Amino acid sequence: MNGSAVIVGAYEHPGRRLPGHTLAGVHREVVAGALADAGLAWSDVDGFFTDSTAPGLGVIDLMQYLGLQCTYTESSEMGGSTYVAYVGHAAAAIAAGKCRVAVISLAGLPAQRQRVSPPDTPAPVSAFQVNGYGGGYGPVADYAVLARRHMHEFGTTPEQLAWVKVASSQHAQHNENAFLRDTVTVDDVLGSSMIADPLHKLDCCVVTDGGGALVVVHPDVARELGRAGATLRGHGESHKSSIAGEVDLTYSAIRRSGELAFREAGIAADRIRYASLYDSFTITVLMALEDLGFCARGEGGRFAEDGGLVSGTGRLAVNTDGGGLSNNHPGNRGGMTKVIEAVRQLRGEAHPAVQVPDLEWAVASGTGFRLSNNHYSSTIVLERFS
Repeated sequence: MNGSAVIVGAYEHPGRRLPGHTLAGVHREVVAGALADAGLAWSDVDGFFTDSTAPGLGVIDLMQYLGLQCTYTESSEMGGSTYVAYVGHAAAAIAAGKCRVAVISLAGLPAQRQRVSPPDTPAPVSAFQVNGYGGGYGPVADYAVLARRHMHEFGTTPEQLAWVKVASSQHAQHNENAFLRDTVTVDDVLGSSMIADPLHKLDCCVVTDGGGALVVVHPDVARELGRAGATLRGHGESHKSSIAGEVDLTYSAIRRSGELAFREAGIAADRIRYASLYDSFTITVLMALEDLGFCARGEGGRFAEDGGLVSGTGRLAVNTDGGGLSNNHPGNRGGMTKVIEAVRQLRGEAHPAVQVPDLEWAVASGTGFRLSNNHYSSTIVLERFS
């Protein structure tokens, strides 16, 4: 897998509210954008990856609508980790000779419904998976349990959580497409409405329409194109469940997926100067920092405070597009935008105010479903390709 594929095309839909659009239409727009970015044609595509929300009869109808003739396809559901995992899956298919030019496409229109519905879950699991610790009050309550436990175990403070949002807003101000572009302070976060103690409104991600697409190709194709990109060096996936009630809420499945990805890449976290970390809530980022080895267990809050995640001045540049907390969280599957920003950084195409200079390595990581119970994670390590 190490070096078996290169991301040569990346495109994020500029829209955050898309009334009048269809899912299929958004897919067409983002795939067209990614192929144009890569310098490839629709007829070059022989692999296609998307999630379980593909319209019609799913991925088969969507490929017909897009006019694709593929020899390999995949459509599954891993929540927010889906589109990080798909980079590894596309690379595996390419390495196996099943395809040479794979497109990974995401489209979501949750803002049109003005509410977010949980995925259908078979009974009797739904009573535990959907309601969870939050007693039916939704994902914010689930993540509030994580935050409260982290505070109890390690002395993490609401102020330290708030610094994650502050860094996000510092980056988003430079992103003309970001849903929230105003910078905020720690006091602003703590002064926003309490949603589920200890999480305030500004501790929570945005809900947006939109989407994105990636083009992943065989290295020979990448060399022919002569386009800067990102080589996949490591890929890991992991599942963590409630283990029959014996739940340790202080770590996530990222701990294992990151370990696998770093091992395959042959490097450690201390080589990384940019990270795209899933940020459904501020606590999600603190846990990812620890689980990936950027700091010791329990030190995530101290790592993030005082601008620790701000590009150019902090310890580690994180989510320089503004992330899910400020920029975009299309279809509640933020893994796609995490990979896109990592590719931008490696190409040197991020906004100059947040670009990490001479960047060689980047990490993107995502989690799916809810960290307080059954969830999935994927992590990838990317190296600059030029």
